[in-house]
Amino acid sequence: MKRKNTKKIKIGDVYVGGNAPIVVQSMLNTNPDNFQETLNQSRELKKAGCELIRIALPELDTCKIIPFLKQELDVPIIGDIHFNHKIAIKAMELGIDGVRINPGTINNVRKVKEIAVVAADTKTPVRIGINIGSIEKRLLKGQVKPDAKTMVESALYYTKLFEDTGWTELKVSLKASNIHETIDACKKFSKQSNYPLHIGITEAGPIFSGAIKSAIGIGILLHEGLGDTIRVSLTGNPVYEVIAAYHILRDLGLRKRGINIISCPTCGRCTTNLAEIVEEFEKDIASIDAYLDVALMGCEVNGPGEAKGADIGIAFGKNNAVLFSKGKIIKTNIPKEMAKDILKEEIYNLVAT
Repeated sequence: MKRKNTKKIKIGDVYVGGNAPIVVQSMLNTNPDNFQETLNQSRELKKAGCELIRIALPELDTCKIIPFLKQELDVPIIGDIHFNHKIAIKAMELGIDGVRINPGTINNVRKVKEIAVVAADTKTPVRIGINIGSIEKRLLKGQVKPDAKTMVESALYYTKLFEDTGWTELKVSLKASNIHETIDACKKFSKQSNYPLHIGITEAGPIFSGAIKSAIGIGILLHEGLGDTIRVSLTGNPVYEVIAAYHILRDLGLRKRGINIISCPTCGRCTTNLAEIVEEFEKDIASIDAYLDVALMGCEVNGPGEAKGADIGIAFGKNNAVLFSKGKIIKTNIPKEMAKDILKEEIYNLVAT
């Protein structure tokens, strides 16, 4: 995979685009009027590896949370603004690290120009977020339904508007809940612009099906070299968005973070409750940032080979288990009930060294 070399911008202390790593972001779903609840979720996102945190700013008064979060949190905060352009202006004046605007919901060119002027004055990076469900009425031109071409037209119009104002610290997103429309729009835009792309499938759905849908759409774009920052949009705890994002990046070889679990689907040969062991193990090692391939295998068919090929692994037999590290057997005859804890202990030792 050869990534497109896009313009590099900086949001807080995080670089997006150019040769910077693909950045993982998510969005808070707490009530922004509840400062402590919002801060707690922000810290959970940071712990999971979130590098940019977006917060909804539905009212002017909501902006009062910005100084509080900036004081308490060392992750860049991006304000999500719709309808009222004055919220974006106030957020930028209060020192927010970045704003995301949707020209379709603001639906007024003059008001977007006002945002551009203040962005230039305050040196605030802006994401121009184009959603197929909220395209400006003036661009639809009698269309029954907006499409990828309409999204691109809108994105190019507003990047030009910001350029004419003298501000180019921009990133762009073109999103739909339909995978094909999202991919089509991103590819079309990328052929005509060098701004960094924020990619994702909007309103992807609940955690299980939404993660699959997102992995397909985001994965295809990343494999074609497009995408500088990603969000996996899921209905539920946003921590799962971050976890899913790193799984996508790790499986494509684009970011190496966390434990990559290799485990067999099990069959009639397996005499161990591997599903339960893997589920518990995944929760236990969720906080480990170091990248390791860890194999948990249920029988003698592929178990020893996969365990040997991993950084560390365990293969269960009928009565006990065998522990491998870097391709070598380091422990045998491990009682099944002790195997998971012994594996965890060896992982922590390996990470420490």
